[in-house]
Amino acid sequence: MKPVVLAGGTGSRLWPKSRAALPKQFLALTSQATMLQETIQRLPKATMDSPLFICNEDHRFLAAEQLRSADISYDKIILEPVGRNTAPAIALAALHSVASGEDPIMLVLAADHLISQHSAFHQAIAKASKLAEANKLVTFGVVPNEAHTGYGYIKAGAAQTNDGFDVAEFVEKPDAATAEKYLASGEYYWNSGMFMFKASVYLTELEKHAPEIYHACVKSMNATDTDMTFLRVDEEAFAACPDDSIDYAVMEKTADACVIPLDAGWSDVGSWSSLWDTASDKDANGNVTVGDVMLEGVNNSYINSEQRLISVIGLDNVVVVETKDAVLVANKNKVQDIKHVVNELKAKKRPEFQFHREVFRPWGSYDSVDNGERYQVKRISVKPGEKLSVQMHHHRAEHWIVVSGTASVTVGETTKLVTENESIYIPIGEVHALENPGKILLELIEVQSGSYLGEDDIVRFSDRYGRAGVKK
Repeated sequence: MKPVVLAGGTGSRLWPKSRAALPKQFLALTSQATMLQETIQRLPKATMDSPLFICNEDHRFLAAEQLRSADISYDKIILEPVGRNTAPAIALAALHSVASGEDPIMLVLAADHLISQHSAFHQAIAKASKLAEANKLVTFGVVPNEAHTGYGYIKAGAAQTNDGFDVAEFVEKPDAATAEKYLASGEYYWNSGMFMFKASVYLTELEKHAPEIYHACVKSMNATDTDMTFLRVDEEAFAACPDDSIDYAVMEKTADACVIPLDAGWSDVGSWSSLWDTASDKDANGNVTVGDVMLEGVNNSYINSEQRLISVIGLDNVVVVETKDAVLVANKNKVQDIKHVVNELKAKKRPEFQFHREVFRPWGSYDSVDNGERYQVKRISVKPGEKLSVQMHHHRAEHWIVVSGTASVTVGETTKLVTENESIYIPIGEVHALENPGKILLELIEVQSGSYLGEDDIVRFSDRYGRAGVKK
């Protein structure tokens, strides 16, 4: 069985933790592992082939590093040049899977879901595989425990073997009264967005019901470019592909859709309140706390501290989330309105929409610790053996002070080693590069000064990560 993990999207429903450059699938929210890592780690390993991942170009190194750090081997990371929803993304995975002449059963998973009961999940996978072997297109319907209005629903039809059912109907997110009727009937399940089918069966049904998507994806895969473990598809062909979900493009139209009930502690973690709902470690007053938190007279609340002490007194039903550069305080019943804050941040072009203060790069990370009108101070961390691009800046000079490790610094035609408590100056317009030749993390303080300090003031001449000429 081939796991296909959809890790695209830049959701912002968990702002300020989740940002465009670090969406929730790359966050550790329910354990020490990130949601992407958990998606693979919870699978029954004995029956699984090497997984296939699909994400967008901007997140490629983030995904690869998280898989490497968790010792997860994988087939490829397919890069979407633009987002075109789930039907085309799954088509790319299916086309890649049949290219070698094989026809695996694909288990399609979202990278940002929580499933707490692994044994029950494994049982559902085993049941679904029997239907997939019989050329059915299987979806997993979550057994509802409340009249939720935030999910689409699946109505079960005639019974199939292995505890499955034909899909009678897919329905949109209902209002509260309709959701109550669905729950009372016992015939409806939440639409989990997880699927299982043979790669060839999906492609056949896609070509039949959404031929424009099928042919655009075939054209995209006819001109691929392999870069390390990344597989890039043809950008022009994929950009011309219609934007549609697998539900609309295939599952609602095929005559072979089936649903397997899933009762395994599933959540799409779509809001801060859902993290409170699913937490098993609430205190005696119904509070969930993460990090350095002190409470007095607080009930039924979610408090998450990243680095500072948070003290909350005399409040009920609130969400408080702190990061290095932002704090969210909300009524737990109103956290869906975060989207309005995020939209305003985006409209005002504020960096908090896209980036955290600490930004991750394939070579390590940087943290903007201070700034003024003509200066900026960063803490830069470079992983052993990694190197920043050979670059120059038109508007700023830089002063580097090494605080731990050893740096190999090239300025113009000169390369020298800079060690702990030593510093070096890079003038405006000078071509330079930074590398960590050692075995331990290199940490340095960078002081920038000049008339313009934006990240787009970078001219790359060469880059081992394929970013030459890219201003970010």
